[in-house]
Amino acid sequence: MTHAAANVVTEQLTAAGRAIEHDSFAVIDREAGPYTYAPEQWPIVRRMIHANADFDFNGLTEFHPDAVAAGLAAIAGRATRVVADVEMICVGLSAPRLAHFGITTHQFISDPDVIELAKAENTTRAVQAMRKAHRLGLLDGAIVGIGNAPTALIELVRLIRQEGARPALVVGMPVGFVSAAESKDLMALEAEVPWIVIRGRKGGSTLVVAAIHALLGLAEAQELAKEQAA
Repeated sequence: MTHAAANVVTEQLTAAGRAIEHDSFAVIDREAGPYTYAPEQWPIVRRMIHANADFDFNGLTEFHPDAVAAGLAAIAGRATRVVADVEMICVGLSAPRLAHFGITTHQFISDPDVIELAKAENTTRAVQAMRKAHRLGLLDGAIVGIGNAPTALIELVRLIRQEGARPALVVGMPVGFVSAAESKDLMALEAEVPWIVIRGRKGGSTLVVAAIHALLGLAEAQELAKEQAA
């Protein structure tokens, strides 16, 4: 019998760390209760639950039908990027895992020109940061991760609809009480661009990081399966 090779790059670096993480996933599988996610979607939801110890994400997390396939295709192309609304996402992502797939990260929330435009146009820095990413041609083909600023997600939807921006995948999970739920509802109406969202007020940068890490793990497993089959 041929056994699938185990992930290496997207696993914890020590045996003890791997054991703890795998045991945590086993606990989640036992305690999560029933779910309707596809086999390729559940590892993403499970890692999000793991990041916050919150089983509400079993149910609150929703996927565009093409979300996982689109994310994996972008990662497998080894030329994609992550565009984030805040630096926390870029810092939270594992540098070795990103490097393995040739992924770069970008965020512009604290750039002086972004701040000045936000003041001049009475918008938020997050809005201007998304506009800057679009001007630089960074949104097309990118995985866009939004975990903090609902205005960034609302602006991204506008850029998709009105200016033809075409990210490979949007991981839209802003947290908050003002426009957070509404921004994700808006994203979920998009048919042309795949998305993963959390309905309601819950979200955050740690969940975006967890979702992207799960995608990287799925991408490595896919990569290893192809190598084994060759």
